[in-house]
Amino acid sequence: MVSNYADIIVMRHYLEGAAQYASEVSPVPIVNAGDGANQHPSQTMLDLYSIYKTQGTLEDLNIYLVGDLKYGRTVHSIITAMRHFNPTFHFIAPDELAMPDYYKMYCKKYNIKFFEHQDFDSHTIADADILYMTRVQRERFTDLEEYERVKDRYLLKKDMLFRARANMKILHPLPRVNEIEYSIDNTPYAYYFQQARNGLYARQALICDALGITLDDIKNDKTIIS
Repeated sequence: MVSNYADIIVMRHYLEGAAQYASEVSPVPIVNAGDGANQHPSQTMLDLYSIYKTQGTLEDLNIYLVGDLKYGRTVHSIITAMRHFNPTFHFIAPDELAMPDYYKMYCKKYNIKFFEHQDFDSHTIADADILYMTRVQRERFTDLEEYERVKDRYLLKKDMLFRARANMKILHPLPRVNEIEYSIDNTPYAYYFQQARNGLYARQALICDALGITLDDIKNDKTIIS
């Protein structure tokens, strides 16, 4: 029904694999805007763009993923995307929210270096090029006591950044709860608001690509007001 009224469908769904199933039956393109705890491909495109904008490269970077690595679909997606660029990942999470074995096996299959930590302090993150924070997602928990135990385990505070590399940037898919201290917002390390804005450009490009619209088409469109 929806495809009768649309040229493209952007779909977010709580079930893993829902977007893939929709793409198999829909006559118009489906863009996966997040399927459960599985993947978030459009977020990954803006994340890659943000990393490149801040580091000048995607190659050979130290990327630290912090917080909810079990249910966080954005961190799952970034692992699969970055395998082309020889990253070194550091997974920082409690046991309850550790990176699933599937993604660790994926890293081993493609010779992606990774390390796991439970400590979260200035020493642990000192070598980070990208510090990718995530919120603990209450909606993913069936046991609220478990959520209460882990929700405040990994909070980034300003005084943890004194050892940080000059090029280090903090990313976050947002929304933030309390995992990044507000005083960090005005430091040169904070990039999460610009990251969100980059999502506009990345998703415009995705939609154009899905519709077969090229940059030349846009440049030659006299109806577009600059």
